[in-house]
Amino acid sequence: MKEEIEKRWDEILNYLETENGISRILIDTWIRPLKISKVKDKDIYFIMEETFGQRGIQFLQNKMYDLDLCSAIQVLFNLTDFYTIHITLEGEEDDNPSSTDSNVYDQLVEASNLNPDYTFDTFVIGDNNKHAHAVCTAVASAPGKDFNPLFLYGGPGLGKTHLIQSIAHYILKNDPTKKVLYVSSTTFTNEIIEAIRKQKTEEFRQRYQNIDVLLIDDIQFIINKESTQQEFFHIFNILYESKKQLIITSDRPPKELKKLDERYISRFEWGGPIDIHAPEYETRMAILTSKAERDNIKNIPVEVFEYIATNIVSNIRELEGALKKISFYSRLGNQKITVELAQDILKDLVSNEMSGTITPELIIRTVAEHKGITYEDIISSKRNQEIAEARQISMYLCRKLTDLSQQAVGNCFGGRDHSTVINSEKKVKDKISTSPAFAKDIDVITKKINPN
Repeated sequence: MKEEIEKRWDEILNYLETENGISRILIDTWIRPLKISKVKDKDIYFIMEETFGQRGIQFLQNKMYDLDLCSAIQVLFNLTDFYTIHITLEGEEDDNPSSTDSNVYDQLVEASNLNPDYTFDTFVIGDNNKHAHAVCTAVASAPGKDFNPLFLYGGPGLGKTHLIQSIAHYILKNDPTKKVLYVSSTTFTNEIIEAIRKQKTEEFRQRYQNIDVLLIDDIQFIINKESTQQEFFHIFNILYESKKQLIITSDRPPKELKKLDERYISRFEWGGPIDIHAPEYETRMAILTSKAERDNIKNIPVEVFEYIATNIVSNIRELEGALKKISFYSRLGNQKITVELAQDILKDLVSNEMSGTITPELIIRTVAEHKGITYEDIISSKRNQEIAEARQISMYLCRKLTDLSQQAVGNCFGGRDHSTVINSEKKVKDKISTSPAFAKDIDVITKKINPN
């Protein structure tokens, strides 16, 4: 691969200019002089001329050109893995610059409360999460710069925790001096309660104020916990002003965190909230096959993967749990797994999944995926024809497939009036009666929502 990068170096530099928007002057001054040293595993090593000094390396890292260079190489060489760029001065190269000894790294991972499996290498990228993944890799490359705080939101089991912990792993691997900490909001709350009980709130604050990268999961659970909110935002302000990286997840965007003070909501929006939603069928299949490969699961036919991916649609944890359950049964008594056996093994899981999917959120997401637009488009105030029709279809199906009243349905679409729902129902019904193609399309969407 080293030789290929050398041969296509000009092509890579042109890509940086045309696709990543880096000026030709900066490319010629700072990036063109780099010489590739080697490619080892998923690390690419470059050497910078000694005349640039350490300030030159720092300049590249601060401007995130290393990440842009990595993305260019990934795209042009059609690579699926996330590669790390290392830059050293001439005469200072070693076998593994900027990386952490494996034993030290394992200790740092444990001390930071990280899951060792939650890395970029094991994260499956799809249309549902590619924007969130891109932002997270940018944050990992330059913590405390852009997207601070990083606010990632989406439903449970969609990979938010995996993605944010991938950032932490990347940072620790490349800079073991960073103090990184991952906590759930429940753990954070319990620590505050314990600190108050033992009159050690100052010690608690000092611990968190010294963190370089703080990751807090499920921030929605601190709402209505007054002491927890106060302590969190005290720490938030100190870390933010010190240009330390804050990473937060939630099951909803900031504006939907009801009962949370407006000043806190505005803080969460400083870095630009990023959403992650349910994976489409192709990504669900990729998750299953990737998980099977990592866990060395070899005796499950593709038809069983297809059954799981078709019937478990809204939660990646349940998707992987279904595969684990199937794998267990395949080893138990050396049984041959068929679709019929999988249906029996997973009947409770699939039944629960399907019974829980007929909700406005699932309907909207299914319509959005079918129409090639986003969930946010449908619930927004956008009025172009494509989005307006998708919104009308979503409202119609919400009324048809759930027991919600017209006003309740309207509330799911940004608080629209019940008359809007009535009008949408009428338009869809009229078009179904006059357009066989449209009627068939509605039938296809309905079956996607509820195949049974």
